[in-house]
Amino acid sequence: MTEQPTGVAGRTILIAGATGDSGRTVARALVAAGARVIAVGSDQGRVDALEAEIPGVVGEVADLTDGDDVLELAMRVHAGIGDVDGVIHLVGGWRGGGGIAGQTNEDYEFLARSFTALRYVSRAFYDDLVDSPAGRIAMVSSTTVASPTAGGANYTAVKAASESWMRSLAQGFAKADAPAAAVTFRVQSLAGLEDLLATSVVDLWSTDAADGRELNGSVVELTA
Repeated sequence: MTEQPTGVAGRTILIAGATGDSGRTVARALVAAGARVIAVGSDQGRVDALEAEIPGVVGEVADLTDGDDVLELAMRVHAGIGDVDGVIHLVGGWRGGGGIAGQTNEDYEFLARSFTALRYVSRAFYDDLVDSPAGRIAMVSSTTVASPTAGGANYTAVKAASESWMRSLAQGFAKADAPAAAVTFRVQSLAGLEDLLATSVVDLWSTDAADGRELNGSVVELTA
C-alpha cells in the first residue's frame, strides 16, 4: 500500500480568487509547506504576476461566476495536474452602508458573485474532495452572520448563504463517509489577518487534523 503524505506537503490545492493580498499570502504559505498550488484569478496580468512572485505556483485564468468557464478550468486541471485535495475560496469583496433602503441591487449583484463562484467551484471539484484521503474546502465568512446590521444586509445575506452551502457540503462529505472537511473561517475584517489565515489554511492538513471528519462543518473565528 502506498504511504499517504502527512500534512499539506504533496497535496494539490486550488485557490479561487488568488490574486488579492490574502490569496498571495495563502499561496506563499502553501508552497512553503510543500503543496502544489493552483492559483485562479480572472485577470491574466495579475495571475502572471503571481506566478512570477511565487515560483512553483501554477496560474489559471477563469471567470468563476461562469459555470462553463469553471467546468473548462476543472478539465484543464484534471488533464494537466490531476485531482485536487483542497479548495480555498477567497472570492469576495465589500459594499454596504445606507441602511436597508441603501442596499442596492447593484451592490447585491456584485457581492453575490462570491456565492455563485463558491457553488460552481465546489461542485466542479466535489468528487475530487470526496475521493481524496484529505479533502478540504474552506472559505472566509464574516462575524456579521451572527450579528447582522442594516447597513451590511446585502453583504451578510450573501455570507450567510455561503455558510449554508458550506454546511451542505459538510453533510455531503459525512453522508459519503469521506475523510473530507468543509471549514468556514469567520473574520470581522480580513485586513491584517492574512498571515493568520494562511497559517490556519496550512493547518487544515496538520497531523491533528489528519481525519477531516473532526473538522467537517466547523466554523473558526480568526481574531488578531
